[in-house]
Amino acid sequence: MPADLILIAYDGSENAKRAVEYAGRFLASCRAVVVTAWEPMVRQAARMSGLSGVMQPEWVPDEETEDVALTDAKVINAEGLDLARSAGLAAEGRTLEVVSAVWTAIVEAADELNVDIIVTGTRGTTGLRSLLQSSVADHVLRHSHRPVLIVPPGR
Repeated sequence: MPADLILIAYDGSENAKRAVEYAGRFLASCRAVVVTAWEPMVRQAARMSGLSGVMQPEWVPDEETEDVALTDAKVINAEGLDLARSAGLAAEGRTLEVVSAVWTAIVEAADELNVDIIVTGTRGTTGLRSLLQSSVADHVLRHSHRPVLIVPPGR
């Protein structure tokens, strides 16, 4: 029985492109939503200054221009949408503003949309690096109550 709705997490990486390809190959679907998470620049700057120990200057984003991170996310999402459609999926695109973590935004979007399965790529790290850097895919798998298709990187 085909899924009614799938969510594909897409960040523009080669591994994300591979995940879209496999979603089209293995999941016959009525509808797919390609999501790209983004974090506003003001939050990125605050996080970076906090990590460096440098005091953050008062920075107020310009309300009249679109956040550069959102602009980039829209471009990346459009690319993922084109790939999904080329893979035979009836797809629509969506950008997700990250409030706490990328994986949380993906899981919350999956719940909001009531998707049947989440598709994501992974960095494919192993050993000590995998212990120190838990991946978005790993968090989605552990925290979502939905099936998750994790596509590993190619050779």
